[in-house]
Amino acid sequence: MRNEILRMLENNSKIDLHDVALMLGTDETVVLGEIEKLEKEGIICGYPTLINWDKTDIDKVSALIEVHVTPQRGSGYEKLAERITNYPEVRAIYLMSGAYDFAVFLEGKTLKEVSMFVTTRLSTLDDVAGTTTHFILKKYKDHGMILIDKPVSERMKVTP
Repeated sequence: MRNEILRMLENNSKIDLHDVALMLGTDETVVLGEIEKLEKEGIICGYPTLINWDKTDIDKVSALIEVHVTPQRGSGYEKLAERITNYPEVRAIYLMSGAYDFAVFLEGKTLKEVSMFVTTRLSTLDDVAGTTTHFILKKYKDHGMILIDKPVSERMKVTP
C-alpha cells in the first residue's frame, strides 16, 4: 500500500485522501496514518508545486552546472555537497557518475546573476576543480509534467 500511496502523491500531491482510500480499497484514516508515517520517516520530504515560469511576468533563469571536484579523504563528496546545498540559489544537487561529479541546478533573475554565482561562489570552493555552465533555454517537460501548450483547434464545432 505504501508504494501505491507514494506513486499517487508523486503524480498529484493534492489528491483527495478519500479518492486514495477508494482506489486502494481502504479507509481514509488508514491512508492518513500511512502518509504521516512516510513523512516522519523522511520518505515524503515535501509537497512542491510545479510552476511554468515562462507563463508569468517573473524573470527567472535556470542553469545546470557540471561540477568537477576533488573528494576529501574520510568524507568523500558529502561535506562539499552539504556546503553547496546551503546556497539559496541552488535548487537541486545530484552526485553523478560519468564525466563530472555533481549536477547542480541553479536559479537566478538574470544570466549575469547565475554566471556571477558560479564564478565567485561555486568555482572558488576549495574542492571544486572545475565547472561547466549550461543555461536552460526552455523546459518541455519537468517532474513528469508536459509543459508544451497544445494548439487550439480553429475548426468550428458541428452539432446535430
